[in-house]
Amino acid sequence: MTGCAHCGKPLDIVGNQVGRRDTCPHCSEELRSCRNCRHFDPSVAKECKEPFADVPSDKDSANFCELFQIGEGGLHAKESKDQLVSAAESLFRKK
Repeated sequence: MTGCAHCGKPLDIVGNQVGRRDTCPHCSEELRSCRNCRHFDPSVAKECKEPFADVPSDKDSANFCELFQIGEGGLHAKESKDQLVSAAESLFRKK
């Protein structure tokens, strides 16, 4: 099941039919972005598993990558700023 990488909600997409201007119906983020691509992987060089991809610097904005394929999305959902601050505070809290 495909999902939005920004909010993690499921998407009703048939095949790989995602246009450059398509947005998520739940959070209004652009869908044809690196974070929504099945080749996106933060642990590899340029955060893309495709060695011949011309990777843009902004992974959240829509792009013209010819290798784009919609991915599972929710796997790469961004953590909210509040969650990150809370985790950091709990890590460094004095006991």
